[in-house]
Amino acid sequence: MTDQIHDRLLIIDFGSQVTQLIARRLRELNVYCEIHPYQNVTMDFVTDMAPRAIILSGGPDSVTRPGSPRAPDGIFDLGLPILGICYGQQVMMQQLGGEVLGGKISGGGGTAEFGRAFVTPAGTLDLLDGWFDTGREQVWMSHGDHVSKLADGFAVYGTSPNAPYAVTADTARHFYAVQFHPEVHHTPRGAKLYENFVRIAGFKGDWTMGAYREEAIQKIRDEVGDKNVICALSGGVDSSVAAALIHEAVGDQLTCVFVDHGLLRKDEAAEVVGMFRDNMNLSVIHADEADLFLGELDGVSDPETKRKIIGRLFIDVFQKYADQIEGAEFLAQGTLYPDVIESVSFSGGPSVTIKSHHNVGGLPEKMGLKLVEPLRELFKDEVRALGRELGLPASFIGRHPFPGPGLAIRCPGEITRPKLEILREADAVYIDQIRKHGLYDDIWQAFVAILPVRTVGVMGDGRTYDYACALRAVTSVDGMTADYYPFTHEFLGETATRIINEVPGINRVTYDITSKPPGTIEWE
Repeated sequence: MTDQIHDRLLIIDFGSQVTQLIARRLRELNVYCEIHPYQNVTMDFVTDMAPRAIILSGGPDSVTRPGSPRAPDGIFDLGLPILGICYGQQVMMQQLGGEVLGGKISGGGGTAEFGRAFVTPAGTLDLLDGWFDTGREQVWMSHGDHVSKLADGFAVYGTSPNAPYAVTADTARHFYAVQFHPEVHHTPRGAKLYENFVRIAGFKGDWTMGAYREEAIQKIRDEVGDKNVICALSGGVDSSVAAALIHEAVGDQLTCVFVDHGLLRKDEAAEVVGMFRDNMNLSVIHADEADLFLGELDGVSDPETKRKIIGRLFIDVFQKYADQIEGAEFLAQGTLYPDVIESVSFSGGPSVTIKSHHNVGGLPEKMGLKLVEPLRELFKDEVRALGRELGLPASFIGRHPFPGPGLAIRCPGEITRPKLEILREADAVYIDQIRKHGLYDDIWQAFVAILPVRTVGVMGDGRTYDYACALRAVTSVDGMTADYYPFTHEFLGETATRIINEVPGINRVTYDITSKPPGTIEWE
């Protein structure tokens, strides 16, 4: 839990797939909030956190089932504004004396509602200020049970065809409950509902990256003291912002290690090292270990074996260079809040460590170092905003994600130096095309994969027998799901022509239109 001085909002998580979206909506309103699984939330916990308001999330269970999740009864006696969402609404009714009727899924006779629905008003409510301008509001429903009797003090303020208590409230106690999910984009004006709730609760909107920057710097100084810190710098957004923030806090006590495994994009090593060493005056060790990595990958075609080799060598190389830094007692990681949430899961309870693949997993224990994680309270969009506060170039802040194994997983089959050079050149042309057409910021991730096949072609009067490549570009919010980007045929034709003309070794270009799921974003 943060030790910051901001107003806090507690989100009690009952296992909804979209609970993180609640937090993101609140952070967009400059409200500091934390998600905690219901089984960890005791009254002592709530007293210690001292939230200004509480939100009860949705969840997959049925409150009609014996032993199903509940909130601590005492939260309803604290005088705090409370908002219940979907399962959270049903929990409020069940615990405050109302009734919930189980639907077919839970063995009852109640009505279920899944997908788009329309709520119409049944009264005037401060939570709904700005709603119902056109007489009804589109919302997203996902419930198998529904409230069948209101608890004392509650009244109905909105209904839908299968949810007679779609919006309810006890205005005297500032208890509000909705059956739908205002956090998802299928509820177009859901953000307004959250804006109204935090206004009712009296939040000042004091959670900004400008304020966070100053507080985080002081916290790093207090934590690190006069000891040295090492950071694995990849050039990605998370490690770049973490390094810039820590450097602002402790200056020359930070040393970054940039591991160049020979699987980077064109000119990437020079760009990353140049920005941090030359422009920002950070101490950066450029660990050029391409021969080591490519040597061990020689002849390897299985994608999982590739990943394991790269992961093992990365740890070995990082430790080799880190051992050369005297007095290093801290290891910096770019852990983000979604990583923290996943490590303290709804179903599994508290976890001992952040998931092992994150950044330099395994190194803190192996090297006997203490962790510095200055971004662990932030979502990705907040990290980008902090990067802007720190003066990082927009080209780094807005970079597309790049996988740790690098080009190894964009080169299906055996990896060779000539294939990597072809891939780098093709990828550079593709990204240049995307930038020239002003599309880079509309795309979550874009890259070229070189395929393990050669095809016959004709160039001039001669026959060619060169590689085929696939272009990949997707839109996404968090990388969990993704859709292919709908380039025009003109763009694809122009890009294919440039790649074939400018990149020796490729004579055929394809475009991957697979969504995730069923496919993945990367090819391996």
